Amino acid sequence: MTALRERFSASWERRLEAQDRRERVRARQLHRWRTRRHRRRFAALVLAGNLLTIAAALVAHRQIPWVFAALWIGGLVVWMAGFTLLRVLSGRMSTAFSELLDEREREWRHRANYAGYQAFCALVLVGFSYLMVIADTADAAYRGAMMLAALMVVGLSVPTWVLAWSLPDDDPEDFIEPGTGEESDV
Repeated sequence: MTALRERFSASWERRLEAQDRRERVRARQLHRWRTRRHRRRFAALVLAGNLLTIAAALVAHRQIPWVFAALWIGGLVVWMAGFTLLRVLSGRMSTAFSELLDEREREWRHRANYAGYQAFCALVLVGFSYLMVIADTADAAYRGAMMLAALMVVGLSVPTWVLAWSLPDDDPEDFIEPGTGEESDV
């Protein structure tokens, strides 16, 4: 059992080190965009993608499948682009292991996750209400599943939205190369 525990511990340490290396590389990317203004723009982009997927779920019962497909795929592409950029711009708080975060970052992430949990619970209630309204219609299960999937994507976005909206601008001194005194463009 000790050998298994040691292997697990070593594996965990390797993952932490790899995550820390990735986060150090990401921290140097897009540093001029790490402002609250840019993060809020991308939060609006994520919201637009979410609204497109909800619109797709609302028209899922229509006999025009290309409208549903265009809205659904378009919404997911817009959402994924904005969400990925927000995760990079919000820094390691959205993706890092708790051990790699300082106390302030951990507290912000916990608050954002709690807001996401509350929003997710509210969205489940919205989804169930939608299911009750459409219960007697044709394809109610399919339409309900599409709406629940769209609302799930919205719920998963909330913690990243909260971080993007509430984080202060990064300190420009964090991007000065040590020893040179010049800003890095990496």
